Amino acid sequence: MSRRLSESLSSDYFAAANRLNSRTARRRIVAYVESYDDVFFWRTVLTHFETPQYFFQVMLPSRGHLLKRGKKAVLMNLLRDRVGTDMIACVDADYDYLVQGATPTSHEVVANPYVFHTYAYAIENLQCYAPSLHDVCVAITLNDHDIFDIEGFLSSYSEIIYPLFVWSIWYNRTPRYTEFTLTDFLAAIEMGRFDLAHATDLLQRLRGRVARRVAALRRRNPAAHDGLAAVETDLRRLGVTPATTYLYIQGHHLFDKVVVPMLTMVCTRLIREREQEITRESMHATQRRNELSCYANSVADVAVMLKKNLGYVLSEPFRRIQADVEHFMAVRNANPEP
Repeated sequence: MSRRLSESLSSDYFAAANRLNSRTARRRIVAYVESYDDVFFWRTVLTHFETPQYFFQVMLPSRGHLLKRGKKAVLMNLLRDRVGTDMIACVDADYDYLVQGATPTSHEVVANPYVFHTYAYAIENLQCYAPSLHDVCVAITLNDHDIFDIEGFLSSYSEIIYPLFVWSIWYNRTPRYTEFTLTDFLAAIEMGRFDLAHATDLLQRLRGRVARRVAALRRRNPAAHDGLAAVETDLRRLGVTPATTYLYIQGHHLFDKVVVPMLTMVCTRLIREREQEITRESMHATQRRNELSCYANSVADVAVMLKKNLGYVLSEPFRRIQADVEHFMAVRNANPEP
C-alpha cells in the first residue's frame, strides 16, 4: 500500500467503494487490527454480526506500518478521524480502557464509537480465561483427570496482586505514571519458576512481596487513601474484581510467565500419567510401543493450543465486546446508506 493510498483510507473511502456495487450487494465493513495474531480473534467476534446486508473484512495495516514498534499507536495514528460506519479499528485495551481517557490514545479507545477494544488487557488474557484452562489441558493431553485447581490458583493469584494493581492504575491515571511503571508492577508480581507441588508456597511468597511493595507506596503517598478508594470503586464499575485481575495485567506476562509454565507442569504430569496407564494396560512390548507412539503423536504443544483456545467466548469481557458491536450494527442498520 503506497503512502498516498494509506493516507486516503477512511470510512468514506470504503463507503464510496460500496456504492460502486449493485444495490443488492452486501456492503463491506473493513475492520483494521494491530497484528497477525489479532485477525482470528476479531473474526470470532465479528462473524456473529454478519447479515445478508453486511459483512466484515478483517485487515492489517500496510506492511510498513505493521512492522513498526507500538502497533496500536501506529494503527490509531493511521485511522484517527477516519473510522466510521464502513471502517472500524479493533485493538487491545491495554491500560487505555482502565485509565479512562487519561491519555489521548485512551480517550480515543474509550470514547470513539468506531474503535473496539478487548476490555481485558489483550487477546492473550482472554486466551488464558481461567474457567477454560482445564479443557485446554484435556485438548493437549487427551487426559481428563483434574489434578490441579487452575481456576482457583489464578483467582488466588489475582486477589494477591489486586492491591498493587490498584496502585498501578492510580499512578497511570496521573502525570506521575513514571514513578511506578508497568515494568515496576510486573517485576513486583513476578513468581519465578512454577512448581506444581509448591504452588501454595509460591503464592505465599508473592503475597509477601506485594505487601511490602504496597506498604512502601503507602509511605511514599500518605494522602492517596481517598484517591485509591475512588480508583477501586471505578475499577469495579469497569468490571475488574479482585478474583479476575489476571485479565487486566499485561497479556504477555500472564501468558508467558504464569499460565504457560503452569499448564506445562500440569500437562507434563497428565502425559506421564497417561503413558503409565498405557504401559500398565499393554499386553506386550509391541503393543506398548505402538500405543505410546500413537499417543505421542496426539499430544499438542501448550502455547500453540492455548493460542487456539476459544473458551473466552463465555467471558464477561467478550460479552462486552459483542454488546458494543451489536450496538454499532443496530445504529448502522437504522441509518442505511442510500
